Amino acid sequence: GFENMLGFLSVATAGSSSAEEVGALLETHCTAGLTDEQVVQRHKIHGDNEFSVREETPLWQRYMEQFKDPLIIMLLCSAAISLCMGQYDDAFSITMAIIIVVTVAFIQEYRSEKSLEALTRLVPPKCHCIRNGIVEDILAKHLVPGDLILIGTGDRVPADVRLVEAVDLSVDESSFTGETTPAVKTTLPHPRDAVVAPSNISYMGTFVCSGHGKGLVIATGEHTQFGGVFKMMQLEESPKTPLQKSLGGLGTQLSFYSLIIIGIITLMGWIKGMQLMHVLTIGVSLAVAAIPEGLPIVVTVTLALGVIRMARKHAIVKKLPIVETLGCVTVVCSDKTGTLTCNNMVVTELYTSDGRHFTCDHNNIYDDNGVLARCHGDDELTRLIEVGVVCNNAHVRDNKAMGHPTEAAILEVGLKAGLQGLADQFVRSEERAFSSEHKWMAVRSRLRSVNKFELPSNKQVWYMKGAVERVLAHCVSVSDGTPITAHHTQQLVNLAAHLGNKGLRVVAMAAGDELNQLSLAGVMAMWDPPRPEVQGSINTLMSGGVSVKMITGDAMETAVTIGRSLGLDTDGALSGDELDQLEPKHHKDIISKVSVFYRVSPKHKVTIVKALQSCDHIVAMTGDGTNDAVALKRADIGIAMGCSGTDVCCEAADMILTNDNFATILDAVEEGKSIFYNIRNFLRFQLSTSIAALTLVAVSTVLNLPNPLNAMQILWINIIMDGPPAQSLGVEPVDRDVMKCRPRRVKEPIVSPGLLLQILSSSAIIVSGTLWIFWREMQDNIITPRDTTMTFTCFVFFDMFNALSCRSMSKSIFTIGLASNRTFLIAVGASIIGQFLVIYFPPLQAIFLTEPLHFTDLLLLVTLTSTVLIVDELRKFLSPPTRLTTPLYDL
Repeated sequence: GFENMLGFLSVATAGSSSAEEVGALLETHCTAGLTDEQVVQRHKIHGDNEFSVREETPLWQRYMEQFKDPLIIMLLCSAAISLCMGQYDDAFSITMAIIIVVTVAFIQEYRSEKSLEALTRLVPPKCHCIRNGIVEDILAKHLVPGDLILIGTGDRVPADVRLVEAVDLSVDESSFTGETTPAVKTTLPHPRDAVVAPSNISYMGTFVCSGHGKGLVIATGEHTQFGGVFKMMQLEESPKTPLQKSLGGLGTQLSFYSLIIIGIITLMGWIKGMQLMHVLTIGVSLAVAAIPEGLPIVVTVTLALGVIRMARKHAIVKKLPIVETLGCVTVVCSDKTGTLTCNNMVVTELYTSDGRHFTCDHNNIYDDNGVLARCHGDDELTRLIEVGVVCNNAHVRDNKAMGHPTEAAILEVGLKAGLQGLADQFVRSEERAFSSEHKWMAVRSRLRSVNKFELPSNKQVWYMKGAVERVLAHCVSVSDGTPITAHHTQQLVNLAAHLGNKGLRVVAMAAGDELNQLSLAGVMAMWDPPRPEVQGSINTLMSGGVSVKMITGDAMETAVTIGRSLGLDTDGALSGDELDQLEPKHHKDIISKVSVFYRVSPKHKVTIVKALQSCDHIVAMTGDGTNDAVALKRADIGIAMGCSGTDVCCEAADMILTNDNFATILDAVEEGKSIFYNIRNFLRFQLSTSIAALTLVAVSTVLNLPNPLNAMQILWINIIMDGPPAQSLGVEPVDRDVMKCRPRRVKEPIVSPGLLLQILSSSAIIVSGTLWIFWREMQDNIITPRDTTMTFTCFVFFDMFNALSCRSMSKSIFTIGLASNRTFLIAVGASIIGQFLVIYFPPLQAIFLTEPLHFTDLLLLVTLTSTVLIVDELRKFLSPPTRLTTPLYDL
């Protein structure tokens, strides 16, 4: 039996057996699929249909790896030397500090990995599966051997399957075979000894290029042909984002300069006769504090948390670098149907070829006099609906049409006309699938010999639906046999234009014995209303310097009407054919000025993207069809539709909208801009602290003063600087006004001259304030624990006020609200409590060499250290109010 075997079939066995034999071997049914009991039983044996991720390194080992950092090793050495020299206090203090620093680094790294893992789970692949005879949408990972699945154009094949039905089916297997021509699939058994691969098997991970089919799952997960290939892919490292790279570079430069300064400080201290061990420990502590090793990690965490926030708003970002590119987008090219509109097609008007007009409401069809229309066997209305219902791949479930929105809308008309089950009375012998190039679909069918409509059943008939001008090209007569004249054609074109001006999509229907000698049955006009929130989103984007272009396959009138209702400039709308006639050298100038493109095919989308990119635009492009994949890959940000989009499309895209809504793009751009500003605020805080700590010790050494901070205190400052307060700046809530700023230029350095000036001014205030306290306390020329406690606390308080001023580059802290970032309040609160423990808690006093301060001391320190915030608030107040139209980075 099936369970006694390994539970899956080899490709050779499945390929050489007939569909019925494979069904018998897998103990499943070729039309109804498995039962629920079978599924549960098999899932127990085979587990999920996925690949296990590579083995994890144990946590303790990853923790120990943190100690490999050269600076940590140097600190460990100084602890060991102190131990040998009998300075047990120092040895203990340094060891404690090392453990804290390493733990903070480890937690950050772990968090960044966990948040990245969460990203991989955001897009679980789905598939259509028949169980108990009913079509269900399930997660691909729940498939088991023996399941019966449906695949169609644009789907990714979810497991290895033996095909039992294939209509026009061709599959792109280039990811495995390297063969670029799609493989044509059949259902016939394959000779066992043949050299070529069987054409009746489709492999997991390949994509359907055209047609549709059914197949039985013969292997899942690790047992599929390419389980091995996926294992190889797991070893690929994900590329670093441009932001991480530029920050990595910045970190290296800072480390280099810091080490030179620290070297000079250490040398000078030693020349002045300080104890070498003491000077070295201070030097190494400074190195730990001044070198911003946390930069790339904080960036990863901030980006990843941003991505998780975006996922809650229905935008799934697949690659981290995209988040920062979002803030640079200057043009959004959007499909009309389903993205700008509701994707809820409803047929509102019907015109038969004998000139009669009908309207539809939710339940019924009426003629012009408001009389309920009934369908009889031979009238024109029945003929029109029959074509629509037969030439259709949507299906009815629970009295509701499911499938492609246009097809489902046509099927709904059949239900309203009382023609339920009409499609089931026909046997389809051939199908020409719809493509965006030829813009029509046709099927060849005949009625079953016994049918409930008692219609004659002997002949094969072609049924076609599609764009008016394309269907007309195949027609020679109208349905009563009258030949089509130029007058007829003109009338129909005028009618289509009239309906298009109302924003309706017009689909023509025809039928006949020969594909290019059809008779016209009439047209259906359907309405897909614009989404109510889209117009506001478009206005917001445009006011922020992002232009929006609408791209559609619809006729000009429909496109212009919808475009106008959304507030787009519809003058000079361009068609795909006009694009083809333009000379490539003119593309650049013309395309960037046009906002509405109609009758466009996927290849035109690529032309539009290239032309915009040649004008230095950063382009986001939406798509949902298989053929859109090229344009999505070519755009700076490819955006796929999660509901209506095909798997191929989602694979090629950088971002997926799970609600297919244009307004979500606005949320994503907003989030992208905010994340960039947050990272910059974090940088400003970290660099000003780091420069201040270095300068403080350097100035003291040059002025021949004793060191104002000891090694332990410097390490404590480092924990605050790299730790919670800094990280909480990365989760500052979105500032709504970011959308009023122009998109950021891609090559813009993250540390702009304006930012550098702010960093240096904050550092100068911190250093001068701290040195003044140190000098005031040291009037007696003897350095006591009280002196260093005052200096140390002064520096930490300065740091807290500095963090507060770094929450926004251009807005006062009172404008953004003190309590708007709860994480920040908790982080700063925790740091202040930590500082009080260091001053007032005896065991910590011993480690940090501090002593308790009086209330008046604290009052003096708070008054002095708040100057760093007050000066920054003044700068924000005095800077010109026009700043919102200029990017925040120019301030």
